[in-house]
Amino acid sequence: MEVVEMDGGTAGIGLLCDIELDATLQFGSREMPLREVLELGPGDVVELDRHVSDPVDLVVGDRIVARGEVVVMNGNFALRVTEVATPQLRLESIRCLF
Repeated sequence: MEVVEMDGGTAGIGLLCDIELDATLQFGSREMPLREVLELGPGDVVELDRHVSDPVDLVVGDRIVARGEVVVMNGNFALRVTEVATPQLRLESIRCLF
């Protein structure tokens, strides 16, 4: 794939490969009234909308780019990717950040 520059020239997609993006693992979500959020304290549990066996989403920008399962590597959490979005969807995730 080639990226067309403003002056009409072309540059390889490789120019984008060194750009750092924030990636987030999304375990689930829940809507809560502000009152409940303010009442949260140490030890409280917030139940999410996913079952423990459901895949976790890898989100870049506001797009899901992959899904997988949470694993522990060297004492840290990690994601074992089981499903990857199509290249076009992943590229759209990058475009929405610029």
